[in-house]
Amino acid sequence: MRFIIKTAVLTVLPVILLAACSGGSKPVAAGKAEPAPRTAPSIGNETQLLLKELRDGGDYVTSKQYPSLIKASLVYEALSGKNLIVDLRSKADFASGHIKGAVNKKFEDLPAWFETGIKPFEYEKIILVCNDGQASCYATSLLRLKGYGNVYAMRWGMSGWSKQVADKNWLAALSGKYETGLDTVTRNKPEPMAMPGLNTGKSTGKDVADAMFAKLFAEGTSGLFITAGEVFANPSNYYIINLERKDKYNDGHIPGAVRYKPDGTLGVTDELLTIPAGRTVVVYCGTGHSSAFATAYLRLLGYDARTLRYGNNSFMHDRMVSKREALSWLPFSEADVNNFPLVK
Repeated sequence: MRFIIKTAVLTVLPVILLAACSGGSKPVAAGKAEPAPRTAPSIGNETQLLLKELRDGGDYVTSKQYPSLIKASLVYEALSGKNLIVDLRSKADFASGHIKGAVNKKFEDLPAWFETGIKPFEYEKIILVCNDGQASCYATSLLRLKGYGNVYAMRWGMSGWSKQVADKNWLAALSGKYETGLDTVTRNKPEPMAMPGLNTGKSTGKDVADAMFAKLFAEGTSGLFITAGEVFANPSNYYIINLERKDKYNDGHIPGAVRYKPDGTLGVTDELLTIPAGRTVVVYCGTGHSSAFATAYLRLLGYDARTLRYGNNSFMHDRMVSKREALSWLPFSEADVNNFPLVK
C-alpha cells in the first residue's frame, strides 16, 4: 500500500508533553496576566495508526506523481499499447459511445475487481474516465493511495475526448455567475487543533486503512460533489479550502476561503490539524481535478470533505479567460475538446 503523510508533526504531542514535564512554566512579570495554556493538538489512536501505516507505505500525496492526470491525446496515442481504460459512467452513457477497448465498471465495484478481476500490474497504465474527469480523479486518488501506482485519470474526462460528451458536461457547466462576489481578503489557517476521530474498531494500521477504504468505496460518490450555487449561498456554512497559487488566491477567491498550497502540503500533519474536524470542508481548485484528488485523501482520514463541481470554471470562467495569460488559468473551452472516435 502506498500513501501519503509527511511526518513533521507526529512528534508534536511528545514534544508538548516533554515541555509540560520539564520544570513548570516561566515566572510571569508583576502586573501581567499569565497567558492561557494552548490546547495540545489531538490525534486519536486509530488515526495515528492509520497515519503510520500510510506513511510507511509511501508518500503519494507529496510526490511528483500527484495528481495522476493524463491528457486525452496521450490516451489516444497509446490505444494499441498495454493499457486498460476503465469507464466509470452509467451504462446508458457508456452505450451511447465510449473509447475503443474500454470496460464499464461501477465505482463501488473497483476494489474487488482490482483484487480478483484483473492483474493490475500487468498493465502499463490503467486509465479511469468519467464524463468530466472529477469522479475518475477521486477514484484514481483512492486507488493510488491503496497502492496501485499505475492508475491515472484522464483530464477533462470524456469531455476532453468527444464534443458529444463535452456539450452535456463541461461546456454546459461554464459560468461567470459569481465572479463579481469574489473576496480578496487573506484568511489565515486556524491554530492546529485536532483531526477527526476514527471508529473502525480495528487495532492495526493496516486494518484501519482497509476499513476506511472499504467505507469510502461502499459510499460511492454520494455526497462527494457540491455546486458553486450551494457554496455562494452561504459560504460560512463551510470550511473552504482553496488549492491555488498565492497570486491566483489574492486575485479573488470564494468568500472566507483559506489557501493551502496545491503542491502536497495537505500531506503534512501540521496542515491537517488546522482543518476543523467538525465542519463540512469544501475543497476547490481551477478545474475540480486536483480538489477531487485532495478530497479523497481528506475523506480517508475522516473529514466530511466535498469537492466543488468544475472548480473555478463553474463560477468565474469569464475572469479566468480574461486573465488566462497573466495568471496561467485553465479555463475550459472547445479548444480542449478532441474529435476522437467513439464506439458503441
